[in-house]
Amino acid sequence: MKEHRPTELIDASRRELLLLGASATIFAAMPSLALGAQPISPTNSNNQNERPQDMGVFKTKDGTDIFYKDWGTGQPIVFHHGWPLSSDDWDTQMLFFLSKGYRVIAHDRRGHGRSTQTATGNDMDTYAADFAELAASLDLRDAIHVGHSTGGGEAAHYVARHGKGRVAKLVLIGAVPPIMVKTAANPGGLPIEVLDGLRTQLAANRAEFYWNFPIPFYGFNREGATVSEPLRANWWRQGMMGGAKAHYDCIKAFSETDFTEDLKAIDVPTLVMHGDEDQIVPIGDSALLSVKLLKNGTLKVYETYPHGMCTTHADVINSDLLAFIRN
Repeated sequence: MKEHRPTELIDASRRELLLLGASATIFAAMPSLALGAQPISPTNSNNQNERPQDMGVFKTKDGTDIFYKDWGTGQPIVFHHGWPLSSDDWDTQMLFFLSKGYRVIAHDRRGHGRSTQTATGNDMDTYAADFAELAASLDLRDAIHVGHSTGGGEAAHYVARHGKGRVAKLVLIGAVPPIMVKTAANPGGLPIEVLDGLRTQLAANRAEFYWNFPIPFYGFNREGATVSEPLRANWWRQGMMGGAKAHYDCIKAFSETDFTEDLKAIDVPTLVMHGDEDQIVPIGDSALLSVKLLKNGTLKVYETYPHGMCTTHADVINSDLLAFIRN
């Protein structure tokens, strides 16, 4: 073993301090550089939608712990995540809208992320009721709700059944409504055998299943696409945080729930955003039908964009969301 003299140790310590100082300077500048905006800071501090904490755990009436993040002040924007992910999937959007002066909220659906790994209640009625309890606890009013994929179904269910007087606008991104599964009334839907295949793969080897799923999710299997291993690993990380039973049940919830009556009941301005190369929720049996059922819906189709376009094309999606919210 090499013996270090006192002077060598002093020199090494000085070098470490210099490196730490340089790193601190770089990290301090990162929020502005990454977001292309002013540093994130709370604004509109006298707004009625202030709250005393940034994240926490809310206990529902049935004893389920729901993890949530609640950052900033101002008009609230609520983000509902897809299956089998967590509120972390909205990091890019939450940081962007926080920097624009909004209050941003996202929760981990029961059985997902850091919330209780429930064996029961893994259905759309309960998901919407869970959030209704959380929204009442946080006293959310004049809120914009943004739902992706399964989260789009949850958001639509909440707005239609619990959101009267609390919701200003709704956004559905790559969302599952009106209904995914093929039925006599929905001949263009996915055959039940496809959904059974998802359940079989999840039950047999969830880790492998979740490692492969991001490939079509982000369109990495398209010609000319390059796999982003960090994105893939982050998707896998979020999926594996949740409960296997809850995720298994959620396949039925997102694919077999009929949101037709929810969409008909929603009267707030609603933006429907969908990529025309979405391989997870095909546009023809989702967005193109949903917008026809909405009283005040607008459809925006993104050419060649995949299901995970909030991540792969965050700059475009964030800009269009901001324009809709401000309009």
